[in-house]
Amino acid sequence: MQTPPLDAGLRVLVVDDDLTVAEVVAGYLGRAGYEVTRADDGPAALECAARHRPDLVVLDLMLPGMDGLEVCRRLRAEAPVPVIMLTARGDEDDRILGLEVGADDYVTKPFSPRELVLRVESVLRRSRTAPAPGPGAPLLADGLRVDPVARHASKSGTDLALTMREFDLLVFLLRNPGRAVGREELMREVWGWEFGDLSTVTVHIRRLRGKVEDDPARPRLIQTVWGMGYRLDLPDDACEGGPGQPDRTAQSGGPAEPGRPSDRPGQSGGPAQSGRPGHSTSTGG
Repeated sequence: MQTPPLDAGLRVLVVDDDLTVAEVVAGYLGRAGYEVTRADDGPAALECAARHRPDLVVLDLMLPGMDGLEVCRRLRAEAPVPVIMLTARGDEDDRILGLEVGADDYVTKPFSPRELVLRVESVLRRSRTAPAPGPGAPLLADGLRVDPVARHASKSGTDLALTMREFDLLVFLLRNPGRAVGREELMREVWGWEFGDLSTVTVHIRRLRGKVEDDPARPRLIQTVWGMGYRLDLPDDACEGGPGQPDRTAQSGGPAEPGRPSDRPGQSGGPAQSGRPGHSTSTGG
């Protein structure tokens, strides 16, 4: 007997104009214990979402009238509902664009329905379970104030509109200053995934930089460790966060690699390695 997921009974909206795909996806999700609602175009999807308030949306990119990107934008403008995008396109730019408009994950057609169910479970589990809070003191760095318990972030006194994933990513980096962190580790620790496209991490880092850096094109905080991942450097004049903040003297980030301040969309990160505090490995490309 198959054990139902912890998320059983939650509502999933499946949006796809391909009847066969929609029936298969709905069938597998229904057998996994989810309450499934279906829509076959963008306007119907928005109407269903407003009426039923789904816990997650499985959204096809190619829809008649209003494509999945626009549907995703409008859904995320109304509420932080998790979105998994389905796409038949193999172009990496399309997948990255889906992540940039707010999709939490994507699955490329043809796909395994069982894998999709696992993706749904993973995204829902992460979205409904906040990371265990650490020490109570807020994390402070270079004008940032991040409270993991209240899940509130601000910069120079102005609130930051961070998505759930951006917030968790920032907290993880602030708790590990000066340490080079591979994309695989970030995907595992922040997303809770053991597999997935590493461009997901790249896109979210770029979006996070756009919100926390004074000049995202020349970041001071979130540095790229080329061929590996990222490192958060605390400037010398950064204010520390008391008991909840890692000791700056124990972890030194080292200098950022000059002349290569930002990521290119879809750039592969190479194999993940665990960085050591105060020692980073920067490689070309």
